[in-house]
Amino acid sequence: MSDLPRLIGVVHLLPLAGSPRFGTDMSAVVDAAQRDAEALVAAGFDGIMVENFGDAPFAAGPVEPVTVAAMTRCVLAVRSVAPTTALGINVLRNDAHAALSIAKCCDAQMVRINVHVGARVTDQGVITGRAHDTLRTRARLRATGVALLCDVAVKHSAAISPRPIAEEARETAERGLADALLVTGTGTGHAATGSDVDAVLSVVEQPVYVASGVNEASLLELFAPPNNRAPHGVIVGSCLRTSGRAGDPIDASSCERFAAAFRRATA
Repeated sequence: MSDLPRLIGVVHLLPLAGSPRFGTDMSAVVDAAQRDAEALVAAGFDGIMVENFGDAPFAAGPVEPVTVAAMTRCVLAVRSVAPTTALGINVLRNDAHAALSIAKCCDAQMVRINVHVGARVTDQGVITGRAHDTLRTRARLRATGVALLCDVAVKHSAAISPRPIAEEARETAERGLADALLVTGTGTGHAATGSDVDAVLSVVEQPVYVASGVNEASLLELFAPPNNRAPHGVIVGSCLRTSGRAGDPIDASSCERFAAAFRRATA
């Protein structure tokens, strides 16, 4: 999908109703999501990814109905302040069915899937990819226009039987039919290695995003790689916060600086 956004900022939702750290007021969660989205739009981000980051510890499988309901309310609120921005949904830890359902009902353009093929050991236990079910669910929902952005060797996980990342990338693309591939570091805010990014770029035709640990200083090198093929874009969250911590409020000035640095690096 060549029309995928290149500069995607992440709205980390505060704890939602039903999660352990939820307060008492969903309106406060919605207001915070809207403020973060407004900062991204004002800075010129062409994509926003909404995820239930505050809901930790996450479910390994399907999330509860209350989570879907709460996320849908938040996504609609984000859409109201970002009517023309590409919108994405990530239902942590790996509920692709819920993400596609929310995307379909909220006119979102993409979903993020942490484990699409294979299996990974995570803090939620072993998570197994369900590419076959995800593709069929997308077709059944008549949501084929919703792009599947799929991680390769996703952060906060380890392989049960380690393989070269290029092999995992090829299978995610060719057998899992991912629309785009995401490369991360070992954890939230941790940079992906240049060798991992290059390895994935070398074996797939789909767009590739660097999806953790990107900052203003690393952009120029990231988009001028030795093999002359650069990633399609970035998904960025932590460095848009003054604290540098995922989950904190987005800082408008940080968004503007990052967006300007991205435009210079990709000019």
